[in-house]
Amino acid sequence: MSQPNVNFEPPEEVVAIRKQLDTVLNSRDHTEMRVGDCRVGVYAFYDYDGEPIYVGQTWEKLRSRIKRHLTNQRTDAVAMNVLDPFEVAEIEMWPFWHLKSPPPPKEELKAAEYTVYQLVLQKSTFSAVLNEGPVPSVPTIDLPPSMRARIVPSPIFERRKHPDIRVARRATTIAKLAQVISERQVRPGLRNTLLTQAKRLKHLAARRLEELADSD
Repeated sequence: MSQPNVNFEPPEEVVAIRKQLDTVLNSRDHTEMRVGDCRVGVYAFYDYDGEPIYVGQTWEKLRSRIKRHLTNQRTDAVAMNVLDPFEVAEIEMWPFWHLKSPPPPKEELKAAEYTVYQLVLQKSTFSAVLNEGPVPSVPTIDLPPSMRARIVPSPIFERRKHPDIRVARRATTIAKLAQVISERQVRPGLRNTLLTQAKRLKHLAARRLEELADSD
Protein backbone atom coordinates (compact mmCIF):
# COMPACT_ATOMS: atom_id res chain seq x y z
CA MET A 1 0.00 0.00 0.00
CA SER A 2 1.45 3.36 -1.04
CA GLN A 3 2.24 5.88 1.66
CA PRO A 4 0.41 9.24 1.59
CA ASN A 5 2.40 12.21 0.33
CA VAL A 6 3.04 14.05 3.60
CA ASN A 7 4.52 17.54 3.57
CA PHE A 8 6.76 17.87 6.60
CA GLU A 9 7.75 21.46 5.82
CA PRO A 10 6.37 24.21 8.09
CA PRO A 11 4.03 26.82 6.58
CA GLU A 12 5.52 29.13 3.95
CA GLU A 13 5.33 32.17 6.27
CA VAL A 14 7.27 30.34 8.98
CA VAL A 15 9.99 29.34 6.49
CA ALA A 16 10.26 32.94 5.26
CA ILE A 17 10.57 34.36 8.79
CA ARG A 18 13.18 31.79 9.79
CA LYS A 19 15.16 32.64 6.67
CA GLN A 20 14.98 36.35 7.48
CA LEU A 21 16.00 35.63 11.08
CA ASP A 22 19.07 33.74 9.84
CA THR A 23 19.95 36.67 7.58
CA VAL A 24 19.80 39.08 10.54
CA LEU A 25 21.84 36.78 12.80
CA ASN A 26 24.44 36.40 10.04
CA SER A 27 24.76 40.16 9.59
CA ARG A 28 28.18 41.60 10.38
CA ASP A 29 28.43 44.31 13.00
CA HIS A 30 31.06 47.02 13.49
CA THR A 31 33.66 44.30 14.19
CA GLU A 32 32.95 42.66 10.81
CA MET A 33 31.96 39.49 12.65
CA ARG A 34 28.56 37.82 12.46
CA VAL A 35 26.60 39.22 15.38
CA GLY A 36 24.75 35.96 16.00
CA ASP A 37 28.04 34.18 16.62
CA CYS A 38 28.90 36.31 19.65
CA ARG A 39 28.78 34.02 22.66
CA VAL A 40 27.97 36.67 25.24
CA GLY A 41 25.31 39.31 24.75
CA VAL A 42 22.00 40.89 25.56
CA TYR A 43 18.97 41.02 23.28
CA ALA A 44 15.57 42.70 23.11
CA PHE A 45 12.43 41.83 21.18
CA TYR A 46 10.00 44.39 19.73
CA ASP A 47 6.44 44.00 18.46
CA TYR A 48 4.82 45.33 15.28
CA ASP A 49 4.55 48.84 16.76
CA GLY A 50 8.20 48.90 17.77
CA GLU A 51 7.16 48.40 21.39
CA PRO A 52 9.80 46.52 23.45
CA ILE A 53 8.35 43.30 24.83
CA TYR A 54 11.22 41.16 26.16
CA VAL A 55 14.84 41.45 27.30
CA GLY A 56 17.29 38.61 27.83
CA GLN A 57 20.95 37.70 28.14
CA THR A 58 23.03 34.74 27.01
CA TRP A 59 26.47 33.18 27.17
CA GLU A 60 25.65 30.37 24.75
CA LYS A 61 25.69 32.51 21.56
CA LEU A 62 23.11 35.11 20.64
CA ARG A 63 22.11 32.93 17.70
CA SER A 64 21.30 29.89 19.82
CA ARG A 65 19.39 31.73 22.51
CA ILE A 66 17.31 33.89 20.17
CA LYS A 67 16.40 30.98 17.90
CA ARG A 68 15.41 28.92 20.94
CA HIS A 69 12.89 31.63 21.85
CA LEU A 70 11.53 32.13 18.36
CA THR A 71 11.60 28.73 16.67
CA ASN A 72 10.64 26.23 19.38
CA GLN A 73 9.15 25.81 22.86
CA ARG A 74 12.37 25.25 24.80
CA THR A 75 12.30 28.38 26.95
CA ASP A 76 10.22 29.14 30.02
CA ALA A 77 9.04 32.41 28.49
CA VAL A 78 7.45 30.63 25.53
CA ALA A 79 6.33 27.49 27.31
CA MET A 80 4.52 29.48 30.00
CA ASN A 81 2.88 31.80 27.45
CA VAL A 82 4.76 34.87 28.65
CA LEU A 83 6.19 35.49 25.20
CA ASP A 84 4.31 34.82 21.96
CA PRO A 85 6.90 34.45 19.16
CA PHE A 86 4.19 35.59 16.71
CA GLU A 87 4.41 39.07 18.25
CA VAL A 88 8.15 39.48 17.68
CA ALA A 89 8.73 41.63 14.61
CA GLU A 90 12.18 43.05 15.37
CA ILE A 91 15.18 42.07 17.43
CA GLU A 92 18.03 44.14 18.82
CA MET A 93 21.34 42.64 19.91
CA TRP A 94 24.22 43.96 22.00
CA PRO A 95 27.22 41.65 21.44
CA PHE A 96 29.96 41.63 24.07
CA TRP A 97 32.86 40.31 22.05
CA HIS A 98 35.41 40.98 24.81
CA LEU A 99 33.68 38.59 27.21
CA LYS A 100 34.60 34.96 26.81
CA SER A 101 32.46 31.90 27.47
CA PRO A 102 32.16 29.73 29.41
CA PRO A 103 31.64 31.30 31.81
CA PRO A 104 31.71 35.10 31.34
CA PRO A 105 31.95 37.47 34.30
CA LYS A 106 28.42 37.13 35.64
CA GLU A 107 28.36 40.56 37.27
CA GLU A 108 29.18 42.33 34.01
CA LEU A 109 26.56 40.36 32.11
CA LYS A 110 23.95 41.14 34.76
CA ALA A 111 24.88 44.81 34.53
CA ALA A 112 24.59 44.68 30.74
CA GLU A 113 21.13 43.11 30.90
CA TYR A 114 19.95 45.65 33.48
CA THR A 115 21.29 48.54 31.38
CA VAL A 116 19.39 47.30 28.32
CA TYR A 117 16.32 46.70 30.48
CA GLN A 118 16.35 50.31 31.67
CA LEU A 119 16.94 51.52 28.12
CA VAL A 120 13.91 49.72 26.68
CA LEU A 121 11.67 50.70 29.59
CA GLN A 122 12.25 54.31 28.59
CA LYS A 123 10.97 53.47 25.11
CA SER A 124 7.95 51.53 26.35
CA THR A 125 4.45 53.00 26.31
CA PHE A 126 3.72 50.98 29.46
CA SER A 127 7.12 51.31 31.16
CA ALA A 128 7.16 47.52 31.22
CA VAL A 129 8.15 44.45 29.26
CA LEU A 130 6.85 40.89 29.39
CA ASN A 131 9.72 39.29 31.28
CA GLU A 132 8.65 36.80 33.92
CA GLY A 133 10.04 39.13 36.59
CA PRO A 134 12.01 42.36 36.91
CA VAL A 135 15.68 42.29 35.96
CA PRO A 136 17.73 42.63 39.19
CA SER A 137 18.85 46.19 39.84
CA VAL A 138 22.62 46.69 39.57
CA PRO A 139 24.82 49.61 38.46
CA THR A 140 24.50 50.32 34.74
CA ILE A 141 27.41 50.14 32.30
CA ASP A 142 28.35 51.47 28.89
CA LEU A 143 26.89 49.29 26.15
CA PRO A 144 28.57 48.28 22.90
CA PRO A 145 26.94 49.32 19.61
CA SER A 146 23.74 47.39 19.03
CA MET A 147 22.24 45.92 15.87
CA ARG A 148 18.48 46.15 15.37
CA ALA A 149 16.60 44.63 12.45
CA ARG A 150 13.20 43.35 11.40
CA ILE A 151 12.91 39.56 11.21
CA VAL A 152 9.55 39.46 9.41
CA PRO A 153 9.62 39.99 5.62
CA SER A 154 7.58 42.96 4.37
CA PRO A 155 4.50 41.21 2.90
CA ILE A 156 4.09 39.05 6.01
CA PHE A 157 4.77 42.02 8.26
CA GLU A 158 1.91 44.00 6.72
CA ARG A 159 -0.53 41.10 7.15
CA ARG A 160 0.44 40.29 10.71
CA LYS A 161 0.46 43.95 11.73
CA HIS A 162 -3.31 44.17 11.25
CA PRO A 163 -4.69 45.11 14.70
CA ASP A 164 -7.60 42.65 14.61
CA ILE A 165 -5.20 39.75 14.14
CA ARG A 166 -2.99 41.02 16.95
CA VAL A 167 -5.91 41.63 19.32
CA ALA A 168 -7.11 38.07 18.81
CA ARG A 169 -3.64 36.65 19.24
CA ARG A 170 -2.92 38.72 22.34
CA ALA A 171 -6.23 37.76 23.94
CA THR A 172 -5.44 34.08 23.39
CA THR A 173 -2.01 34.51 24.96
CA ILE A 174 -3.55 36.21 28.00
CA ALA A 175 -6.04 33.38 28.43
CA LYS A 176 -3.27 30.77 28.28
CA LEU A 177 -1.09 32.70 30.71
CA ALA A 178 -4.02 33.14 33.11
CA GLN A 179 -4.61 29.39 32.98
CA VAL A 180 -0.96 28.71 33.82
CA ILE A 181 -1.25 31.04 36.81
CA SER A 182 -4.47 29.40 37.98
CA GLU A 183 -2.93 25.94 37.91
CA ARG A 184 0.45 26.62 39.51
CA GLN A 185 2.08 28.37 42.41
CA VAL A 186 3.76 31.28 40.66
CA ARG A 187 5.78 34.30 41.67
CA PRO A 188 4.24 37.79 41.68
CA GLY A 189 6.37 38.69 38.66
CA LEU A 190 4.30 36.40 36.47
CA ARG A 191 1.08 38.03 37.65
CA ASN A 192 2.61 41.41 36.82
CA THR A 193 3.35 40.09 33.35
CA LEU A 194 -0.31 39.14 32.98
CA LEU A 195 -1.31 42.68 33.98
CA THR A 196 1.15 44.20 31.49
CA GLN A 197 -0.20 41.97 28.73
CA ALA A 198 -3.76 43.02 29.62
CA LYS A 199 -2.75 46.68 29.39
CA ARG A 200 -1.22 46.01 25.99
CA LEU A 201 -4.41 44.33 24.82
CA LYS A 202 -6.59 47.18 26.08
CA HIS A 203 -4.34 49.77 24.42
CA LEU A 204 -4.43 48.00 21.06
CA ALA A 205 -8.19 47.35 21.17
CA ALA A 206 -8.90 50.98 22.13
CA ARG A 207 -6.69 52.29 19.35
CA ARG A 208 -8.45 50.04 16.86
CA LEU A 209 -11.85 51.31 17.99
CA GLU A 210 -10.69 54.91 17.63
CA GLU A 211 -9.43 54.21 14.10
CA LEU A 212 -12.80 52.78 13.09
CA ALA A 213 -14.67 55.66 14.72
CA ASP A 214 -12.56 58.20 12.86
CA SER A 215 -13.29 56.48 9.55
CA ASP A 216 -17.10 56.81 9.93
